[in-house]
Amino acid sequence: MHPADFFHPTYLSELGASLRIVLAAMLGIALGLERSIAGKHAGMRTYGLVAVGSCLFTVVGVLATYQFAIFPGINPLQLASSVIIGIGFVGTGLAMFRDSHPVELTTAAGIFVAAGIGMAVGFGFIMLSVVTVAVSLLVLRVFTRLEKAVQKKFGDGVEGE
Repeated sequence: MHPADFFHPTYLSELGASLRIVLAAMLGIALGLERSIAGKHAGMRTYGLVAVGSCLFTVVGVLATYQFAIFPGINPLQLASSVIIGIGFVGTGLAMFRDSHPVELTTAAGIFVAAGIGMAVGFGFIMLSVVTVAVSLLVLRVFTRLEKAVQKKFGDGVEGE
């Protein structure tokens, strides 16, 4: 199999899904870089985690649909959508504003990713879950230093969470 096949829309394995998680993180971080430079509170880490979480929810839904297709009337995506909505409410509560500054944006994004990890483990996608945790920790730890350095050099002095 050619490596590019892992990203083809009709092919999805746990390895392919894991590669998609890494790609989603890098794309989210790239998008968040602009926000960090602009001095916005939601920057590289927040965007990276939201992209990872969204990708994870999507690939878990796709993989689970294939896995449970033999059971008529069972739609695991209904449960998944309920989890996503519930975590959205939790994230909203965490991202409340104190004075004029948002609080806990990265934590809210991290909880969103954690919910996706829990769903992936629940559906039995262990490798995908482990890769997602590794990528998320990379976003949270390694990119914290880079984000602060970028804000210091190019931003207006407003630091993200």
